[in-house]
Amino acid sequence: MAKTDARDLKGKSGPTRLMNAFHYSCDGFRSAWATEEAFRQEVVLAVILVPVALLLPASGTQKGILILTALLLIVVETLNSAIEAVVDRIGPELHPLSKKAKDLGSLAVLVTIFAEVCVWAGVLVDLFL
Repeated sequence: MAKTDARDLKGKSGPTRLMNAFHYSCDGFRSAWATEEAFRQEVVLAVILVPVALLLPASGTQKGILILTALLLIVVETLNSAIEAVVDRIGPELHPLSKKAKDLGSLAVLVTIFAEVCVWAGVLVDLFL
């Protein structure tokens, strides 16, 4: 029998739930990579920035914060894409609340980019000036 209720796709507990969650996360990554240009750009940026952070003559805490900001941007972009998908699922018509939801998600990405730039600039200035 085909599963037609999303609740049927969830493992009840333990390892089954963990394996299902892992597979759903992999599906989410593949979907975001295939359909979201900003996600691809931010993943590529993180692939560059994480090794750079590890190679910098910085403290462990500074390296951790640099890496955290790179990963946080991916998290916020993913949540923004999820918000956009849910709004689009509701319907294609223009609505002020749909615009507000999408605009707020976009703002969250922008603020995260600003935070990442500030953190990286602060650490680099601290290390090299």
